Amino acid sequence: MQAVKKIKGFSAPRCLKENIFHFCPGCHHGLVHRLTAEAIDHFNLASSAVGVIGVGCGVFLYDYLAIDCCEAPHGRAPAVASGLKRSNPDSFVFTYQGDGDLAAIGTSEVIHAANRKENITIVFVNNSIYGMTGGQMAPTTLPGQKTTTTPFGRNSAGDGFPINMAELIATLPGTAYSARVSCHDAAHVRKARHAMFRAFQAQIEKRGFALIELLSACPTNWRMTPAQSVERLVDEMIPAYPLGTFKDFEL
Repeated sequence: MQAVKKIKGFSAPRCLKENIFHFCPGCHHGLVHRLTAEAIDHFNLASSAVGVIGVGCGVFLYDYLAIDCCEAPHGRAPAVASGLKRSNPDSFVFTYQGDGDLAAIGTSEVIHAANRKENITIVFVNNSIYGMTGGQMAPTTLPGQKTTTTPFGRNSAGDGFPINMAELIATLPGTAYSARVSCHDAAHVRKARHAMFRAFQAQIEKRGFALIELLSACPTNWRMTPAQSVERLVDEMIPAYPLGTFKDFEL
């Protein structure tokens, strides 16, 4: 298999390493990695960027991006990022987290980081399930969705309701930017790229806390083919998690 930089007619971001992604077929983590790398290149941040990695499928970010990276305990990435940014204010600090890491054990950290107006950026991948640890119910799991811990489907009466993190974060006064995008087709990937750039720009301009939520497929734990998982993302996830910008520092 060829590394992406050697494929004729295709140019990979400069800070994206030539390693082959280990992600499952149909997973969108590789795509989100590329969008992150494109934003780093666009703003010329490779020498100053620090990626704080949460526990989950994105934990090997350091294998794919040629930047400094720091692993955080489960859910604590925003707290670690806050400390890094305060002690190194000239660095560009972002976290890369999944829904289990950010919206479950890390709910307190992300909400309080936003409320403190920490000048950091959060890249949040929402695939509605715990991916790396075996497919358990996450705070973003949809009602009726079957997981290893909800074999008959999530029952809101006992399991609670999905958490819409982008909308929640947007309500906090310290938040400069909050948006939700999707990775299911080329048109939406272009919109996701624009939103990623805006989330990075917020930190560069010292506007405060920024979060970009990216809806992603998890074919392995959804027990679907990649094509079926894209259909589910469009038919079920987007209605539950509407796409859009919920707060923008220039609006």
